[in-house]
Amino acid sequence: MAEGIFAAEIVEECRRRGLLAGAYALRRPRGATFLRRLARDLSEQRKAPRLLIRRGVALLRAEPAVLRRQMGLGAEAARAREVLRRVAGLLAGHPHG
Repeated sequence: MAEGIFAAEIVEECRRRGLLAGAYALRRPRGATFLRRLARDLSEQRKAPRLLIRRGVALLRAEPAVLRRQMGLGAEAARAREVLRRVAGLLAGHPHG
């Protein structure tokens, strides 16, 4: 299992080696992601609030391109609930969720 923004980088190689059970890029509401990230970063006092907001807006705008790139690398866009259902199916021995 791999997770993170760069996980899609290994999808094709895992598929080639027969190691890929599934590859997903989480599709989440962008506004909710922005607010969740901002709240986390403000609570951790990572940087000045103005910088965090500017960075958050930039990430909000870039998110569709990031998702398209991950899909281009072989990941399937899906909501978290769907990914969890599919992984649970794999663990239960049902290859398609």
